[in-house]
Amino acid sequence: MESLRGPLKSAVPSNIVSPVRRCSRTACGRPAVATLTYVYADSTAVLGPLATYAEPHCYDLCAEHSERLTAPRGWEVVRLLDGSAPARPSGDDLEALANAVREAARPQERAAGAGGGRRSADPMEVARRGHLRVLRSPDN
Repeated sequence: MESLRGPLKSAVPSNIVSPVRRCSRTACGRPAVATLTYVYADSTAVLGPLATYAEPHCYDLCAEHSERLTAPRGWEVVRLLDGSAPARPSGDDLEALANAVREAARPQERAAGAGGGRRSADPMEVARRGHLRVLRSPDN
């Protein structure tokens, strides 16, 4: 008698693989909410929102491990805000605002002559650290 089940139907379904990305820390199975990347040349650890897809040299962290993250001595941790947290102005933001007010108050002919040797800054760039740039969200 011939079996009515095809070769794929006889396979045992597996629930082991989960579509939710998990924390990369050993023995932690919580869902990941942030992605950690190291920039060795700048001695910087960058912690930002969960990346769109898993990268080989990035680490996904749960909320608890991302809050408790520390970097090696001499390294700096840069924490990028995700869209859900309310943004607070930093010292760099206030300085940029003050510079914009000064630039707007300057007479046009003096402004054109003063910036002749400098290249124009990218309007999307908010801050810079070494070769890394923080860009303004296109939604804002």
